Amino acid sequence: MEMVISASDVNKLRTMTGAGMMDCKKALTEANGDFEAAIDILRKKGQKVSASRSDKEASEGAIFIKVNAAATEGVLVAINCETDFVAKTDDFQKLGNAILELAAEKKPATAAELLSHNLADGRTAQEHVIDLVGKIGEKVEISNYFVIKGECVVPYIHSNLKLGVLVALKGGNGSAVVEAGKDVSMQIAAMKPIAVDKDGVDAKTIEREIEIGKEQARAEGKPEAMLEKIALGKLNKFYKDNTLLNQDFVKDGSKTIAQYLDSITKGLTVTEFKRVSVAG
Repeated sequence: MEMVISASDVNKLRTMTGAGMMDCKKALTEANGDFEAAIDILRKKGQKVSASRSDKEASEGAIFIKVNAAATEGVLVAINCETDFVAKTDDFQKLGNAILELAAEKKPATAAELLSHNLADGRTAQEHVIDLVGKIGEKVEISNYFVIKGECVVPYIHSNLKLGVLVALKGGNGSAVVEAGKDVSMQIAAMKPIAVDKDGVDAKTIEREIEIGKEQARAEGKPEAMLEKIALGKLNKFYKDNTLLNQDFVKDGSKTIAQYLDSITKGLTVTEFKRVSVAG
């Protein structure tokens, strides 16, 4: 004979787990009213859902950012899911913020290590992710996690929560420097630089740009003896367009970012930045 599960028990399990009413009722019925066993059943369901959706593309989500009170350290966590609707739900946002706080406290080396740490209820972040997957039926994953440090770390998060930037500056602090950092963060968000300066561009990218420059010059009928010189000229243009300090400042095209920062405080510069998007 099937055990009768009361509505109050179903609601209690729903409050404990956040799972749907019907899922809670089925789990309690299967567990003969044992709450701990029912929770395990729901978690196993989450694991099954997670496995079955492992090949799905999680191309939506949200960025979570926290900077410490001294503005010397910033943490960024990007959590992806499959739909924008889920990314905006309270459950998703609450879990994202809980994982962010955990990251700021523990500062693990990797996202995998971050997921292995316990949240306030004693269960791991990974277990909470599995529970959320079981509840919403979508793939959920940490796609990026960074910690950066500096004399002054400034955050920027776009209003749709899908794009976030952390920038570390050195050579000054105070309100004027923070405001400059905000300008630079928005520059990074809009212009997508690949490095702080040309010294930060990897050798493979430089080699590829030189080869492209040579091929372009060759296609234009330039003499072979001139190709290297022309390609190096094109490389300098690449640095200007794609490295932060050499880019023209969006708000004032008469200055580069390096010149803009120097005009705020002599010697002010950027040491590191991270730009992360959850939607391409």
